[in-house]
Amino acid sequence: MSTAPALAIDRNRLSGPGLRAFFQIAQQWGLSTEQQMTMLGVTSRSTFFKWKKEPPAALPKDTLERISYLLGIYKALQILLPDTAAADAWVNQPNSAPLFSGRSALDRMLSGQVADLYVVRQYLDAMRGGWA
Repeated sequence: MSTAPALAIDRNRLSGPGLRAFFQIAQQWGLSTEQQMTMLGVTSRSTFFKWKKEPPAALPKDTLERISYLLGIYKALQILLPDTAAADAWVNQPNSAPLFSGRSALDRMLSGQVADLYVVRQYLDAMRGGWA
């Protein structure tokens, strides 16, 4: 009988695909190396480039959580704005919603806090009729 929680995250299985998806999204959004590092919560350039070359066996839980929010943001944008170029451009455009105070979603996401990724994800999910 297994003592592991039923909903345990398999970091080994998710790390490689998660990072590959992140780097594809970062390219589509035109993120700089520094912006990508901030999004992932990585402070070491050598670690970042090592991950980019070959994903580690298991990313830290914090990094997987960040990638999960970013994948959700990307998916929500693809649903809300079926034109890929418009969906990718949305993150850089000033936004008048109170959540953004005239700044872009990217500005909010680049605070470095996981909570800001969560808030942007929640906003987009609410816009598409999901949970709020």
